[in-house]
Amino acid sequence: MTGAGGGPAGFLAVDSGGSGLRVAVGEPGRGVLARRESREPLRTGDRGLDPDHLMGQLVPMVRALTAEAGVGGLGAAAVGAAGLASLGDAMRAELPAALEREFGIGRVALAADAVTAYVGALGSRPGAVVAAGTGLIAVGTDLTAWHRADGWGHLLGDCGGGAWIGRAGLEAALRAHDGRSGGSAALLAAAEEQYGPVRELPGALYPRPDRAAVLASFAPRVADCAADGDPVAGEVLRAAAGHVADSAAAVCPPSGTPRLALTGGLLNLGAALLTPLDEELARRLPHARRVPAAGDPLHGSVCLATDLLTGRLTLPGDGAMLTVTRGPAVTEGDEE
Repeated sequence: MTGAGGGPAGFLAVDSGGSGLRVAVGEPGRGVLARRESREPLRTGDRGLDPDHLMGQLVPMVRALTAEAGVGGLGAAAVGAAGLASLGDAMRAELPAALEREFGIGRVALAADAVTAYVGALGSRPGAVVAAGTGLIAVGTDLTAWHRADGWGHLLGDCGGGAWIGRAGLEAALRAHDGRSGGSAALLAAAEEQYGPVRELPGALYPRPDRAAVLASFAPRVADCAADGDPVAGEVLRAAAGHVADSAAAVCPPSGTPRLALTGGLLNLGAALLTPLDEELARRLPHARRVPAAGDPLHGSVCLATDLLTGRLTLPGDGAMLTVTRGPAVTEGDEE
């Protein structure tokens, strides 16, 4: 299979997250040849994620990237998007045809961002990945089906994530302010240093659309207090470690030697979290092999697009997590 200009067929990889788009084009055997970013997040409307808004951003970016990379044509695309699992009906219905119409792409993989995070970290191997930042989601596969745990947002879940830790720390601060049991004077002092008088915190926090991020911004202070020996802060991080391990255990294949990777900014909280987390994971998942993540979600989209282009995609399909439309694959001779 060759591109429209007679050269080898290339791939398009997209990572759509809360801060915007990251887009890359490349060729099998040569990897990523050019990439660009947009700081405009994908719109969500009455139909969920808006495919027209995505294409409006992609068309000029992809045309510039293919020209920069010298790619003759695109044979496959992988689009990873936050919210695709629950808000992706319009994307799944319309995006493959739009990509074929604009770029001649006949092979398209649409993936939830948890899947691209998984593939970026572990590739096409059985295992589990926990993505822990402001929120928390775990995804795993035995290569026959996908399994997801948590990722329900800071009001209903994301247990053990940054917003959860920050909220628990602030609760302990407010307990100390009130004179209730379970409070922490150290966390109260940290909260007032960061936010001002805690009695004003509910009015300042509840109306904010970014309250999950505001809560998560207190997680490093909880870790600092725990590292300084505050028992309440230490217990918050031990509880968070238990929640992270619960989610990992819920999605990790129960047999064999699956790989387990942890990703996300929560890992920067240091030993106060990582030590109990290592203990919990060893206790709950003794058969799993801990490995470092090989790459990020954009790397996962690149891997999906390359495997789809060359006919090597073996990961299971899923109506919400990973859907694939297939045209002809590049053969070994075509790649050469």
